[in-house]
Amino acid sequence: MASVLVRSLAGLAAAAVIGGAFFVAFGEKSILVDLATVTTAPMQVTVKEDGVTRIRNVYAVSSPIAGHLDRIEFSVGDPIGEGESIAEIHPLDPPFLDTRTRTELMAGIDAARSSVAVAEVELIRARTGRNLVRASHTRAMKLAATNFISESELERLAGEVELAEAQVTSAEAMIALRRAELASAEARLAQPGQTRITATNGECCVEIVSPIAGTILALNAKSEQAVSVGQMIAEVGEPSDLEITVDLLSADAVKVRPGSPALVTDWGGTEELQAQVERIEPSAFTKVSALGISEQRVNAIIALTEPPPEDLGHGFRVIVNLITWASDAVLQVPVSALYRDQGDWAVFRMEDGRARVTRVEIGHMTDRHAEILSGLSDGDRVVLYPGDALEDGSLIEDRAAAE
Repeated sequence: MASVLVRSLAGLAAAAVIGGAFFVAFGEKSILVDLATVTTAPMQVTVKEDGVTRIRNVYAVSSPIAGHLDRIEFSVGDPIGEGESIAEIHPLDPPFLDTRTRTELMAGIDAARSSVAVAEVELIRARTGRNLVRASHTRAMKLAATNFISESELERLAGEVELAEAQVTSAEAMIALRRAELASAEARLAQPGQTRITATNGECCVEIVSPIAGTILALNAKSEQAVSVGQMIAEVGEPSDLEITVDLLSADAVKVRPGSPALVTDWGGTEELQAQVERIEPSAFTKVSALGISEQRVNAIIALTEPPPEDLGHGFRVIVNLITWASDAVLQVPVSALYRDQGDWAVFRMEDGRARVTRVEIGHMTDRHAEILSGLSDGDRVVLYPGDALEDGSLIEDRAAAE
């Protein structure tokens, strides 16, 4: 009887061992997953875009006249005072003369000289006539004292004296006119370079001055050269008066309001710069992205709320994070835990070692976290990066704990 009992117990033990081995080999296995905890923490939604710094007021200094610009002694980055001379502009040199034009001008000079000679002869004639009339008038006055000539004859001679004086004055003026014509004809023969000699003697120039006290940002014409009317010569501004321009997608621009806070990063320094939105431009423009997609962009102007670093200058690239929404206490979950289930957002929530499909309602979303409006509670644990093998009720195990 005892042997029968022993054999029975041995059989049961063998059956238990075989059953256990079978369960281990073919029973349900837990799936290793990464877990995260639902927390309540501060959250902010930002729009992140590249920006470019620029001086708020850049003054373009241009040439008011066409002329010859002297070499500018300033360099880019030099300080300059208000009203300080940046450059001087002198008259342009005359053009070269071809043979025919030069011959014509030489003939004009000869004619002008002849006109001067004729005018000088006319002056001699006028002076001689005046002297004769004066002598006749003097004799007539002596004769009139003895009543030898009539009073009317004396008056006639006095009129002839005045007429002779006027002819002399006219002849002198004619000489001045002819000499001016001669000088004009000789000036037309001036060659390039002769007027520059006159200009450097200080007789003529136009000074280009700085409208403000600041720094020279650009020199468009540093070397000596001819300039036209309105040609840009330099740009002047105050480097400490910086602002940032950011071109936003039009869909993002409607979320941003003037006065919204912003953070400036990746400008070259280690600290973040505090800023705020100053204004959003009212019109958009089309810009082709690096992928060849046409996008509607809107410029946003960002003002720094603290003095800019000395190393930050005009035209520097920065990253601007525009804060469109923020809260100090938000129930949130990593976005890597979310997936779509029949058009709704859902997560796998860990409950008693098993994954449970839990539909959630989300609010604001960032690159890393999503706001949970309903479906989860603070402290719940959810599966990150859920795979296709995971389903409702699957046995799961925390990968970090298993390792």
